[in-house]
Amino acid sequence: MPGMPQGKAAGERCLHLDDAMRCRLFGRPERPAFCGGLQPSREMCGEDRGQALAWLVRLERLTAP
Repeated sequence: MPGMPQGKAAGERCLHLDDAMRCRLFGRPERPAFCGGLQPSREMCGEDRGQALAWLVRLERLTAP
């Protein structure tokens, strides 16, 4: 990942997020394929930001080495 040669650890904020939590690499060729593979869904987004973040925390925990 650009700027994060060791990758992003679970729970660590991606350095490519802006203050509005938007990806600064979106639409750029250096954006990692795995980022584009994470597609939003009702299950993922829930009813609000808190539910979406809880889903992401769970996903990171389940996929951590």
